[in-house]
Amino acid sequence: MEIFYIALLTLIAATIGTITGFGTSTLMIPVLVIFFPPVEAIFLVAIIHWFGDVWKITLFRKGFNLRLIALFGVIGLATSSLGAFVSLGANEQMLLRLLGAFLAGYAIFLIFQSKFKIPAGNLTALSGGALSGFFAGMFGIGGAIRSMFLSSFDLPKAVYIATAGAIGILVDSTRIITYFTGGATLPKELWYGLLLSIPVSFLGAQIAKKIVDKIPQNQFRVVIAVFLLVIGIKLILFP
Repeated sequence: MEIFYIALLTLIAATIGTITGFGTSTLMIPVLVIFFPPVEAIFLVAIIHWFGDVWKITLFRKGFNLRLIALFGVIGLATSSLGAFVSLGANEQMLLRLLGAFLAGYAIFLIFQSKFKIPAGNLTALSGGALSGFFAGMFGIGGAIRSMFLSSFDLPKAVYIATAGAIGILVDSTRIITYFTGGATLPKELWYGLLLSIPVSFLGAQIAKKIVDKIPQNQFRVVIAVFLLVIGIKLILFP
């Protein structure tokens, strides 16, 4: 039954995560840490998340922004490794609450000032890559920060999602290796669960693609902001 519930959670998280560019981690990890040790939960979701990045690229492959992939991804490689190393012995609650307050505040501002955006320059991309990489490595939750910075570039929907997926692959590959070499592993039943969760995550990505096609481009940033607000409130109340 645990494997079935994880697969169902994966389906929901993959659908919402693909639409917003957050990936599955932001939704899955807060649930799984209730039932599994944090390192196990983060390691499991990191593997599912990596495949989710592959599905984004596969389904939205006509859109990429190579400059942003390089700017976000290269520095994210270093900071995700640092975050993953720190996570192996960190006390996370205070940092997660601060992250939640930051995301919620930004989302509320963006909802009421929908035309505002962070200046779309190289510094924005480097800052977003560094912060999202670190938080992805440390908590498994970096996609929300990446989306906050990436949305400032007003990319077409397909380009936004495919670019987020490509950046995610770079960051996730680094942190998975760091977790594994740092001693992280999974119980046997969770390895078997991956055999179901990985194809289910592809199904969620396919559902998301159909939904994304129906969202008007001029409302896409507001959709992202609403999900940022929900995640921010959740992290404040239940880190």
